[in-house]
Amino acid sequence: MTQDFKKKAIEVCNSKIVAKGDNVGLSFYAFFSNKNDNPQLLMEVAEWWILQNKLDHFEKAVKIKRMIEDLN
Repeated sequence: MTQDFKKKAIEVCNSKIVAKGDNVGLSFYAFFSNKNDNPQLLMEVAEWWILQNKLDHFEKAVKIKRMIEDLN
């Protein structure tokens, strides 16, 4: 994942946590617009989410944020 994407994903997690609390869940689709304008990045994130980490469709935003921060 690119540094720009990691930054964006952390921002998305933070905004969801602020809006709905520490218990809010999200899927990796939360990091993308409804347009498929970057299929390569979408597949990279899907592979990281599903194949590498074996995460459920919805996971806690605080967990995902921590995992992405650990990638840095």
